[in-house]
Amino acid sequence: MQKFLILITVILGSIQLNAQQAKVVKFPELNDLINSKSDKIQVFNFWATWCGPCIKELPYFEAAREKMGDKIEVNLVSVDFVEELSKVNKFITRKNLKSNIYLIDDIDYNSWIDKVDTKWSGAIPATLVINTTTGERTFVEHELKEGELEKMITELIN
Repeated sequence: MQKFLILITVILGSIQLNAQQAKVVKFPELNDLINSKSDKIQVFNFWATWCGPCIKELPYFEAAREKMGDKIEVNLVSVDFVEELSKVNKFITRKNLKSNIYLIDDIDYNSWIDKVDTKWSGAIPATLVINTTTGERTFVEHELKEGELEKMITELIN
């Protein structure tokens, strides 16, 4: 019985080690990501673990990443407090999120939200889609409906 418990502990521990984790970033680092050049469409979704509409739309981002991963890069940016990193990482594991995940460590939101997009009031969920080759951008500040994200991406690809 003891060997069995040790085996289960090792297996569960290795699963946790391989689980996706949020990378904590300050706004300048996130801003560099937003403004970097890429041959892929860049998708940035601002969300939080406590935001019901955010959680509801997360599967759309994961589905788009799976379906269009050769054309897009999905970046999920949590605005949870950095003190909640453990909670965010548990959420990521529970939801099996595979996109790039960041937790922004900058609670002075008013100093950076308009740098993401001048139309952003700071409400979440919010999504920014960028074609860095053409400079075209689409920004929305509401919960996405099924198919809306793919439409936003497709419009920037063409």
